[in-house]
Amino acid sequence: MTQTLIWTVVALIVIGVYLSWTAGRLDRLHSRIDAARAALDAQLLRRASVTQELATSGVLDPAASIVLYEAAHAARQAEEDQREVAESELSQALRAVFGEPEQMELVRQAPGGEEAAGELAQAVRRVPMARRFHNDAVRAARALRRHRTVRWLRLAGHAPFPLAFEMDDEPPVALADRPA
Repeated sequence: MTQTLIWTVVALIVIGVYLSWTAGRLDRLHSRIDAARAALDAQLLRRASVTQELATSGVLDPAASIVLYEAAHAARQAEEDQREVAESELSQALRAVFGEPEQMELVRQAPGGEEAAGELAQAVRRVPMARRFHNDAVRAARALRRHRTVRWLRLAGHAPFPLAFEMDDEPPVALADRPA
């Protein structure tokens, strides 16, 4: 009788430790998602801001300036449910304007253009990395939340199901790390 009671208590302690560890892990994943989302938002905002600065600097031709300014403005002002589309449209506008390396050379030759081109290239390169970190964290949290134990015991609490940020973030040829 005593031995059965001891084994039952040990089993309950092991189960409790496992459930506590799983809930803590899930909480850490949700915190990681929040941090990655904040970093992604910062990189998207930086890309849109640098694009707007470049569009209003007078370095580009008027048509390219208008296209970039409007796409960047729409990306900065987009509601959360339209953000992915607006950011994708900004990526497409950047590819349309800077699809040819000659356009970037014209920007670099203008006064202050070298700094502007460098900032834009950095901002454009950081967005895919930030999005990848965010989506990796989302993928890990989703995998853990799919486990039966997590679902049945509601270890996720009231946290919303994490959603990946899907957008077109392919950089223009002229701004890519390794041109195609």
